[in-house]
Amino acid sequence: QVRLAESGGGVVQAGGSLRLSCAASARTYGNYALGWFRQAIGKEREFVAGISWNGGATLYADSVRGRFTVSRDNAMNTMYLEMNSLKAEDTAVYYCGADYVYRNPTPPRWTPAYDHWGQGTQVTVSS
Repeated sequence: QVRLAESGGGVVQAGGSLRLSCAASARTYGNYALGWFRQAIGKEREFVAGISWNGGATLYADSVRGRFTVSRDNAMNTMYLEMNSLKAEDTAVYYCGADYVYRNPTPPRWTPAYDHWGQGTQVTVSS
């Protein structure tokens, strides 16, 4: 069974950058779309970005498009989220999850489509 683990979070000033990683415990993750989600205090978990199983398609929330970039390296069993021009409203716990569908050509943007959530990594942007 695939297990995911996020890392790379921290405290950064507004306008700064961070790079998050999502490491999978098994090579089978290479056959599934992956997604980044975030949850701020008092709010529901929301979609941030997704990438198809082979990296051929990516999807972004409107709030991060142009600032965040999702990528994956299947040889390293790892997905990344490059976050630039960070804003205070990006403060949240960031999670990665794996799609249920084998080799889905389009990453879903809805939370129930994902499973195998990691423990999350905190991102705090100070203004």
